[in-house]
Amino acid sequence: MRAAILTAFLLAPLPAAADDITDALQAAITSYEAGDVGEALEEITYATQLLNALQAQGFSAYLPEPLDGWTRELDENAGASLGFIGGGTAAAATYSGPSGQFTITMMADNPMVMSMAGILGNSGLMATMGTIERINRENFLNDNGDLSGLIGNRILIQAEGGSNLDDVVAHLEMMDFDELSRFGN
Repeated sequence: MRAAILTAFLLAPLPAAADDITDALQAAITSYEAGDVGEALEEITYATQLLNALQAQGFSAYLPEPLDGWTRELDENAGASLGFIGGGTAAAATYSGPSGQFTITMMADNPMVMSMAGILGNSGLMATMGTIERINRENFLNDNGDLSGLIGNRILIQAEGGSNLDDVVAHLEMMDFDELSRFGN
């Protein structure tokens, strides 16, 4: 039964641009059918890595565009080390402008987010740790100018850097948190 479910999943149609993913999944099936479970697992791990990278590209789209007079540089390696902390998806960008620079980082579906959910999901506890900033009806913990917020109980947003807090908030206000909370669902 498990093999049938795995095979059905692996043979499900994927986007045409996913050639490396399709190749890895097909190699996993071939290895499994040949009795080489270890090789099948390696191919599935590789396909999973590629799928996570594909998902991360979509996640980056939720980062706000830079305001007038600002630039944004996406961090293409934001999710590279998430395997060490249990996986998940990440995206980050550095914003530079007239009042300095700051970075917005988003992480979803990993143990670090879950561990912070107990704090950032409780406004009473947040208030004991710093000031609460309300941005688009979401609470962000302001810890000496660094903001941290929890969206949809599974997505952590952090804005850090030496920029003017008003500029950071203005960028975060451009984000659609309702849409972001549906990411990956």
